[in-house]
Amino acid sequence: MVKSKDSILKGYQNNVTVQEAQLKEINKSLNNISLARLGLFLAEIFLVSITIYFGYYWPVGVLMCVPILAFMVLVKRQTAKEQELNYAEKLLFVYQNEVNVILNGKNKYKDGKEFEDEYHPYSSDLDLYGHASLFAFVNRSNTVNGMKLLAGSFIKPADLKTILDRQAAITELTTHIDQTFHFRAGLQNHKPEQLEIIAYKFEHQLPEQLKFTQDKLLRLYTAVVPFLTFGLILLGTLYGGLFWKGLGLLAFVNVVLNYVYSKRINVLHAGFSGSASLLNAISGTVKWTEERKWESAYIRGFLTRQDLEIPLSKRIKILSGIINSFDIRLNMLLGTIFNIFLLWDFRCAIRLDKWHAGSSDQLVRGLYTISQFEELISLATFNYNEPDLTFPVISETFHLETRELGHPLIKDDKRVVNDYSFEDLPTVDVVTGSNMAGKSTFLRTVGINMVLAYSGAPVCAAYMKVSIFEILTYMRIKDSLNDQTSTFKAELNRLKMILEGVRTLAHPLVLIDEMLRGTNSKDKYLGSKVFIQQMISKKSPALFATHDLQLSEMIHQYPDTLRNYHFDIQLAEGEMNFDYKLKEGACKTFNAALLLKEIGLSFDPDELNQVNLL
Repeated sequence: MVKSKDSILKGYQNNVTVQEAQLKEINKSLNNISLARLGLFLAEIFLVSITIYFGYYWPVGVLMCVPILAFMVLVKRQTAKEQELNYAEKLLFVYQNEVNVILNGKNKYKDGKEFEDEYHPYSSDLDLYGHASLFAFVNRSNTVNGMKLLAGSFIKPADLKTILDRQAAITELTTHIDQTFHFRAGLQNHKPEQLEIIAYKFEHQLPEQLKFTQDKLLRLYTAVVPFLTFGLILLGTLYGGLFWKGLGLLAFVNVVLNYVYSKRINVLHAGFSGSASLLNAISGTVKWTEERKWESAYIRGFLTRQDLEIPLSKRIKILSGIINSFDIRLNMLLGTIFNIFLLWDFRCAIRLDKWHAGSSDQLVRGLYTISQFEELISLATFNYNEPDLTFPVISETFHLETRELGHPLIKDDKRVVNDYSFEDLPTVDVVTGSNMAGKSTFLRTVGINMVLAYSGAPVCAAYMKVSIFEILTYMRIKDSLNDQTSTFKAELNRLKMILEGVRTLAHPLVLIDEMLRGTNSKDKYLGSKVFIQQMISKKSPALFATHDLQLSEMIHQYPDTLRNYHFDIQLAEGEMNFDYKLKEGACKTFNAALLLKEIGLSFDPDELNQVNLL
């Protein structure tokens, strides 16, 4: 059963409430742990004071170890609770973000500004990247590769099989949308480039940084140090004297070793410091992808096949544990004690070397797979949040047929939908109409829904059947002081790009919004006419929005290959009303004179009938 948008919103709001309550409980547990740690610290001070005051007595010495061991247990429990808190906070962010997107269209994920390219055949004109763009609305990726994949799916049509496979993958992920929220929460605890940095480090830096750990004598000594330490402590506790001196000598040797290797260990640790929680979360996301039996061929195709004996999720969990242990050095007290008596940093470095030898390649492949899931989840979330969307039918032959086609970035209560279809053979459709009546929005509506269709995503229409076109647009043409390009020169450059595309591409589709604005009206008309004739001769479908009514008269010369459509206004007692509905034929009602009159420019009615104010 398809949910309504109201029920989807209420579901998100309920999840926000549940997460807020859970955060309170976790914070309460953390406060209790902190109080318990303080109590153990005071107990240890009390036992030390007794020893100093009454002299050493071995039962007290044994008892002194209890608060220390209990303290270590609480530290581990606190770390787990802090990870739980961090995850709960990120999951709350995910739910709150979806509430904000539905209520006001504000998405806190990146808007893709870095992908803006005014020289691309259509991305700038169709608002694909940057502020208030399609990417800004759809993106739920938080890795660099995830964002690159999503951006890439919008800038070039996929082939028919890939589109159909992606539709199936997005549909499947939509049915598991609750799990995708947890997937996203696990990836929210890092900067976008962090996974790529980790992958680069494992591939190119770690092999050199870990060389010092492969010294056999160093490994042997590191392995036996804990047994020597605890043995000397036990013997010192029972017999005192020489054994305490032996422990002191051992500590001195360990201090020297830590000093000699400090630079190499610092460099090694710096690349992973603080990433244990991220890796732990990634382990959970990977585990979900491993455990689910995916039906979609597209997902099965990119899902990394892992060693069945030790799955990647478990390998990452082990790595997270190594890094978490390594981070003990950040605690000045514990780090000092552990390194003096256990050579803790060396032990962690050797564990990391063993892990790297057996799991590094899998990790690098797995991190990219995560980004592939992110990209599909972005489109699946878009599909889930907009229940009125439909998946288009992709035709193998020339076709465009739509019913109730609307712009996906316009809010539901303001969106106006239109039916629009191509003929069986390519035509140039001239769209005339009043200022602000909806011509430009309509062209962008057609274009942006095609972009969605070719990425495998659902479209904003009750029905859409479309073949695969290579879109070429001419809408927002502007000058450039840096490039010393005038508006007219920029228009010529764009036209040259379109004409080259029409000549070389297999299935071009041209969307033109008011051509040649940077020249006089006569040249503008003649240039537009010649361009339309070129499209007709090349049998290239085109939508041509214009204020020039003379172009609509070309239908008499090309009755089979040119069609007229328009958007108009309704005038009532001097007021203008727009319905934004596409109608057949050329426009007869315009609003320029009324708009100019509002700012103090008036015209003689007789002159107005003779002058083209379009």
